[in-house]
Amino acid sequence: MSESMKGKVAAITGAASGIGFECARALVGLGARVVLIDRAKERLDACCAQLGPNALPLQVDLLEPAEVSGMLPKILQLAGGLDIFHANAGAYVGGEVVNGNPDEWDRVLNLNVNAAFRSVHAVLPHMVAQQSGDILLTSSIAGIVPVVWEPIYTASKFAVQAFVHTTRRQVAKHGVRVGAVAPGPVVTALLDDWPKAKMEEALASGSLMQPKEVADAVIFMLTRPRNVTIRDLVILPNSVDL
Repeated sequence: MSESMKGKVAAITGAASGIGFECARALVGLGARVVLIDRAKERLDACCAQLGPNALPLQVDLLEPAEVSGMLPKILQLAGGLDIFHANAGAYVGGEVVNGNPDEWDRVLNLNVNAAFRSVHAVLPHMVAQQSGDILLTSSIAGIVPVVWEPIYTASKFAVQAFVHTTRRQVAKHGVRVGAVAPGPVVTALLDDWPKAKMEEALASGSLMQPKEVADAVIFMLTRPRNVTIRDLVILPNSVDL
């Protein structure tokens, strides 16, 4: 029997747009209460107004370690509990290392790796204490198959995969499931950083997915019976040959 989302409490980072927003929409539609976490207050408020009373905004700057570490009490105060945590927020950088900007790399690595890991650390004690919960991270196909055009982004997602695989094995005994959804290219704000030629090629070949398609996969992961963990779920457009 599938796990019901009705009455569950979820929190999603990077929830004011893209994959995060579509996951929030899907969970609210299934009867969950969802805390949408983002630093963009106006977008966050607009998203929650669109989704209704079961969508609750929480403004957090994920690049501020103290704000990330202090998220859990605010989530509990807003929603009264926490059953699902989705570390979804991320940033992208591509290009050749020889021409790269290490300051830009730092921002991507801090968000994709440090903030993601710190946010999981912030909420994990609550789930261990209640002996139940789901933690998801938005990874990427680049965390499974190295993408030559994006070595820094690829490295960040390989780190996410390693964290998922090891943390899952540590906390499974506490009834906490940990998994990664690993999509190929998705139409989100991250693609704003793609080179124009790469974007035109992707659009022409139909090799981009929509955020809702990733959200559907996330719901599949979360609704499996409690004795089943989807550790990694890779989603690719048919036109991507990997």
